[in-house]
Amino acid sequence: MAINLNSLITINPSIRSGRPCIVETGITVHRIATWYRLGHSAEEIARQYPHLALVGVYAALAYYHADRETIDAEIDADEAIAQQLEAQQLEARPIAS
Repeated sequence: MAINLNSLITINPSIRSGRPCIVETGITVHRIATWYRLGHSAEEIARQYPHLALVGVYAALAYYHADRETIDAEIDADEAIAQQLEAQQLEARPIAS
């Protein structure tokens, strides 16, 4: 039985800023890829999301590997923005006496 990857991954501009998501979950390929980049297996990732079928994780990983350079760059850019915002928050905190 052949399964079309497009039946497992969806892109909708109104959901998660148009990033590819596992169908009917709202979990982005980027989130799965981030866990994967941290060294987690597909099975470990699926256990983190009880409502997510393992096939969805594998579909997200297949999508990630098909466009790894782009997705890695987007993840890295998101992390850089998060670090910048965190640094700004730390600078804005008053020093306790």
